[in-house]
Amino acid sequence: MPAPIEAIEQAASRFVLAILVSGICAGCVTSRVEGVKNSATGIEDHESVVVVAASYHKGNRTGTDFLQCMDDELDGGAKAVNVYPREKFLDELFPWFEPRTMPQEIKDLPGLLAQPGVREQISASGVRYLVWVDGSTKKTSDGGGMSCAAGPAGGGCFGLVWWEDDGTYTARVWDLKASSAPGKVSTDVHGSSMVPALILPLPFIARTETAACKELAGELREFIVQEDMS
Repeated sequence: MPAPIEAIEQAASRFVLAILVSGICAGCVTSRVEGVKNSATGIEDHESVVVVAASYHKGNRTGTDFLQCMDDELDGGAKAVNVYPREKFLDELFPWFEPRTMPQEIKDLPGLLAQPGVREQISASGVRYLVWVDGSTKKTSDGGGMSCAAGPAGGGCFGLVWWEDDGTYTARVWDLKASSAPGKVSTDVHGSSMVPALILPLPFIARTETAACKELAGELREFIVQEDMS
């Protein structure tokens, strides 16, 4: 029969091995991106894109951090596009993008542009594409447990907690110049995270929302810049 110390060491070794095996699938994300294009796009150097939340009039606003991430991703890289400041755009077109008055569908756009000063303000801003972003990242499952204690010889934690997140987002594109809806892009991202602890917690965190932002912005940039229907 193994001594108590040897038994503890064997249990710890088995625990570490289990963590290393399970950790291969932890702290990572899988994603799927797709786009639907109904008409040709393209953008000139003097034209811009503005990204707004499509769902905030429903009381379920896509996070401000996610929208800012979208702005940063679109405005960087080899195929960067000009991004117009979101709050500035909404302020300049007050009250037409307030929850009560904002257009709900592309068929509402001609009516909006017919309002006094609206078309002139949009033209002055240089905004060509209005992008409505809808979606969120939610925890879908979790489990495990962890206990921590402190004593005269020190303290530590033992256990394992894990969780999974799903991020689903859609960006619908409106062409303000053509008064049309060229299409949309969407992404579904799944992330698996875990925090094992053997004395000290060792986190493997999946950045699901960040990955969704990068995937969606990359596909959206290609959608806008690519002039043909491919």
